[in-house]
Amino acid sequence: MTFAKHLQPNITSGEVPNAPTRNGYGDGLLEAGKRDERVVALAADLTESTRTNLFAEAFPKRFVEVGIAEQNMASVASGMAAMGKIPFIASYAMFSPGRSWEQIRTTIAYNNANVKIVGAHAGVSVGPDGATHQAIEDIALMRVMPNMVVIAPADEHEARKATLAAAQYEGPVYFRLGRSATPVVTTPESPFEIGKAEVLYRRNETLEKKVGIVVTGSLLYNALKAAQQLEADGIGASVLHMATIKPLDTEMLEKFAIEHDALMTIEEHQIAGGLGSAVTEHLSSVRPIRVERIGVADQFGQSGEPDELIAHYGMDVSTIVKTARSL
Repeated sequence: MTFAKHLQPNITSGEVPNAPTRNGYGDGLLEAGKRDERVVALAADLTESTRTNLFAEAFPKRFVEVGIAEQNMASVASGMAAMGKIPFIASYAMFSPGRSWEQIRTTIAYNNANVKIVGAHAGVSVGPDGATHQAIEDIALMRVMPNMVVIAPADEHEARKATLAAAQYEGPVYFRLGRSATPVVTTPESPFEIGKAEVLYRRNETLEKKVGIVVTGSLLYNALKAAQQLEADGIGASVLHMATIKPLDTEMLEKFAIEHDALMTIEEHQIAGGLGSAVTEHLSSVRPIRVERIGVADQFGQSGEPDELIAHYGMDVSTIVKTARSL
């Protein structure tokens, strides 16, 4: 087994820190604001929950609280972008892009406006808030839009880097953030680039059976631990982390597919329309291979503890291992 050198040093033992990815956004937005005075922030009555409060406190004249008006927030941000600003708009993903999808489509994506859309509290790991607040369709909603970049950071460090990269990228960007504390797999020095995937775990080349795991977002840690366990069971497993779902790193994906007998995709999202769909859509035309998708299977979420829900919907380490064995 070989972990990428720039991951947390204690990842082999499983003793890694935990933090919400939304914390990384708050730190990144503040840093982006210090670097570029064109950066502005808008929130829809969820300033503290989305960690936009750090920016608002530092730059009150560059912050707009629009209230519970996500659709208006998207349109206001588009106008600000037209005047040369770099707006970041933040709310729960269920409300933005969920509630404001048409305004994002027409005023931001259609105009290729330089607006960054932050969907916080995404996935079932929102926990007790339940189905009404668990956005598990947002990747599907956003990746179908022309001009839109879609990112799902793995942890707080990657969320910070994604925020800084989005501020420098010219055009619409959507990235999803989690509410609950999740394993911090990367480090402040780990590389990040929009549109680039990376193999973070290399399989044991001596093992005959070869399974490739493609993962996005905070389930990266589960994928890495599953790969370790599979290797102990005599199955060679590699892990490809795709923080950017659109544009898909097709060159890396095709190479990864060639190196394995079958693939699995893992995402805290509906298995329809998300990472698994993007992977299978591309490979079906250039490199047909069996792909098993792990995620929420055409269901709504429910109330529960984050880890309990991850296990219930089959995104935990043991289920990933079981699915890999079946391949």
